[in-house]
Amino acid sequence: MKKAALHNLGCKVNAYETEAMQELLERAGYEIVPFKEGADIYIINTCTVTNMADRKSRQMLHRAKKMNPDAIVVAAGCYVQTKNEEDVLDDSIDIVIGNNRKQEIVTILEEYEAKKKTVQKDVIDINHTKEYEELHLSKTAEHTRAYLKVQDGCNQFCTYCIIPFARGRVRSRRKESVVEEVKELVKNGYQEVVLTGIHLSSYGVDFKEEKEDLLSLILAVHEIEGVKRIRLGSLEPRIITEEFVKTISGLEKMCPHFHLSLQSGCDETLKRMNRRYTSEEYYEKCELLRKYFEHPALTTDVIVGFPGETEEEFEKSKAFVDKVDFYETHIFKYSKREGTKAAEMPDQVDEQVKTIRSNVLLTLNEEKQKKFEAYYVGKTVEVLMEEEVEKDGRCFRVGHTKEYMKVAVESCEKLQNKLIDVELVNHLQIIH
Repeated sequence: MKKAALHNLGCKVNAYETEAMQELLERAGYEIVPFKEGADIYIINTCTVTNMADRKSRQMLHRAKKMNPDAIVVAAGCYVQTKNEEDVLDDSIDIVIGNNRKQEIVTILEEYEAKKKTVQKDVIDINHTKEYEELHLSKTAEHTRAYLKVQDGCNQFCTYCIIPFARGRVRSRRKESVVEEVKELVKNGYQEVVLTGIHLSSYGVDFKEEKEDLLSLILAVHEIEGVKRIRLGSLEPRIITEEFVKTISGLEKMCPHFHLSLQSGCDETLKRMNRRYTSEEYYEKCELLRKYFEHPALTTDVIVGFPGETEEEFEKSKAFVDKVDFYETHIFKYSKREGTKAAEMPDQVDEQVKTIRSNVLLTLNEEKQKKFEAYYVGKTVEVLMEEEVEKDGRCFRVGHTKEYMKVAVESCEKLQNKLIDVELVNHLQIIH
């Protein structure tokens, strides 16, 4: 029996695809082993979102070949999708599989062995395909929460982002396929599903005849017996309409946790980023969510040090983040990505300035987290228990609320995958 080891780099969509490839290999009779010495096949699902991600992808590929020089090393995904053949193929890589070809992993491996190990490259022109790659999961690495990929590709072309070139145009998964997978996951004990995609808000825009969109998909998943929670991946502000929010607020399984991608609170910076909304429009969407949900967890991403960001622009962005009152802000220092418009822009910001600005927002983020969480102290919250932790000889059970607050309960009971009501006595029960 051949031993295969897989390693994932990058986003939740990549993680889903890695687990789907693993399941395909298991069904074909491969033994899945840890990513260390001793495997016959190493599969690295690569990432290319930044230059650093490219470097990590190359490092993992070289590391795999060093662990077993006779092993087959497979480079899959975004990094190889965006590179020329001469940039990718070196002595450490035997097979190259681009996006939309991961479902064929077993066949590709068999063909490679049959051809007596000549280097094989299987990368389609991702920018000219309308086909959604059907991958399927019956189990995931997490035992209580299942991430489902329902959409691929992006049509936005933000000036800092390479992803449309790595993932192609928007392609959506058929609703029937999503429902079928959710039913199987529920049968295997999963109670929470997270709908994810490269640009989730665009779900259904490529369906011309069917009137399907993200809202109709959520409604279909909500009807499935056994699903206790539905959580959404990253959203764009444009999807937050009165109809959308009013409808989902009436769904008992819907988690009041919304990750609304911001990137900057300054309109001038947003324009250079090609983000297609203003800070005022974004704020209106946040207020709409708060109109229909009592105390929703709003989280976001912010880039500091984008080309041309002056001190004044940063202060505008900071003031806006302060005004919105996010539960959590993920802060990224702008990183040049070759092949994007932003990489060629004038007035690149000094790294030290980026670090100072990042630290300012990190401090603000800590204040906002404490403020949001303080609201729940003294209240009873529903927690989906996920893991068991021992500390100083004491037993704790840890899980997440619907708002995605991580909560610890002192208990030695077997509580994994159970939904329990917990009274939050103090802040110490909430861990980061």
